[in-house]
Amino acid sequence: MDSATLLRFLIPLAATLFLILIHSNPAYSDDHGHPTPYDVLQDFDFPIGLLPKGVKGYQLNQTTGKFSAYLNDTCSFSEGLYKLKYEPTVKGYISKGKLSSLEGVSVKFFHLWMNIVEIHRRGNDIDFSVGVGKAAFPIEYFVESPQCGCGLNCSRRQARKLMENP
Repeated sequence: MDSATLLRFLIPLAATLFLILIHSNPAYSDDHGHPTPYDVLQDFDFPIGLLPKGVKGYQLNQTTGKFSAYLNDTCSFSEGLYKLKYEPTVKGYISKGKLSSLEGVSVKFFHLWMNIVEIHRRGNDIDFSVGVGKAAFPIEYFVESPQCGCGLNCSRRQARKLMENP
């Protein structure tokens, strides 16, 4: 094959690959060394435990901080007096130490469900805002990601039972 023929073949191939690359979203996590949503949380000075185990992907606009995290289904669990629920899509804006305009995360305290709308990292504390009030918790509470169905207090039997009978 002469060089002119080779160039006629390589130029369209290179153009096609370039178009695929600029239109693909590299912010989806996978098993090929790309950052996970948990890595992204840490990059913005948050602990991984703000998201439950099993987040299947995410999108992040590096310029605006707009993000979406994707779960297979609704995820809920109890921790102490609180019950937490994550919708299949959690979205908002992320910046260093701040998650704002959150959608898709709610907390039940006693008998009242409230949407968590903002999360701030303040030193060794994490502040959760539901709009009309906020609560602060030590960052140590979030070093591990909770599991859907049973939170941080999972045994295999308990998790299986909760998954079969939500």
